[in-house]
Amino acid sequence: MMSQLLMLFGFFSLVLILIYWINRAVVLFDQLIADGQSAGVFLEFTALSLPAVMRLALPLAAFAAAVYVTNRMSTESELTVVQATGYSPFRLARPVLYFGIIVGLMMSALMHFLVPMSSARLDARQVEITQNATARLLTEGQFLEPINGVTFYIREITPAGELLDIFLSDTRSAQDQITYTASKAFLVRDDSSTQLVMLDGMVQSLQVETQRLFTTRFADFAYNITDLIGETRVRGRRDSHLFTWELLNPTPELEAETGRDAATLIARGHDRFSQSILGIVAALLGFSALMVGGYSRFGVWKQIVGAIFLIIVVKAVETSGLRIARNDPQLWMVAYLQSAVGFVMIWFLLFWASRPYLFKRRVKEVTV
Repeated sequence: MMSQLLMLFGFFSLVLILIYWINRAVVLFDQLIADGQSAGVFLEFTALSLPAVMRLALPLAAFAAAVYVTNRMSTESELTVVQATGYSPFRLARPVLYFGIIVGLMMSALMHFLVPMSSARLDARQVEITQNATARLLTEGQFLEPINGVTFYIREITPAGELLDIFLSDTRSAQDQITYTASKAFLVRDDSSTQLVMLDGMVQSLQVETQRLFTTRFADFAYNITDLIGETRVRGRRDSHLFTWELLNPTPELEAETGRDAATLIARGHDRFSQSILGIVAALLGFSALMVGGYSRFGVWKQIVGAIFLIIVVKAVETSGLRIARNDPQLWMVAYLQSAVGFVMIWFLLFWASRPYLFKRRVKEVTV
């Protein structure tokens, strides 16, 4: 039973990871390739997003594997035969428990190490690429449209960094269309913005409603192009970048860096442990739900629907518990509410499976 669980877990994990990963890759492809990035950058970003995708897929794969294996063994009467030899539902759940522990260990490695490291590296690379103005905007001899309504052209870039023969058209306003031309320009950057300083040029402003054209010549003029290159300010680490022991022991400096209060950081740290336990809960819940009702020629589709409903309830409890834990650092134990509710459901279902007569009507014999 353990070998079947592991084999099908690998299959379902692969399918779910591919589905999530392809959806993520499509979004990254649109963002990166449209910005002129290489295929190598695209592959790097998709690889860095893989641990977060696996975190979502593994508990669902464990649940699907447990449901599939239990359904097949029930359909082929294997479970009925084994129970006839004296094995209780609790004893049959032992290999599923071992399987769930393996999934839980994999989730622990992801939640405590791989996901924080990959998330931090992914955000750092996004900042590097976003701040790379040369790759996004400074291209010789091409008319570029960095954002809708803005067209930019540079004839030549000298080794000294001078931009020669500049053309910049801004048609974002419905009232005025403005065109800037200059013989020379420089990029000047400070902590919060990037300015395009143009020398010896002209501004042409066309009023759309009256079709009147105004021209102004200038010796030097500064144009803020921060919006054109999508520049973002470098900020501190996010709570998703921190390791678990940092989240569980927040300091005032860490709260200021992440912009999160102590309750939120502590709740997130305990949520990582709760997510690891979810791998065990998902596997056992899929098994125990299908053990209720025994063998039927019509299959166990009702139990499968019930198992799906129960896993949805567990996830709903997770959301509620995490919301409560974020409000008070003393209520961190509420982050484990989903695990507690899940194990209570599992115990009740296995108890019910071992005593199937509990919820059946007893027919009284009438003697005439």
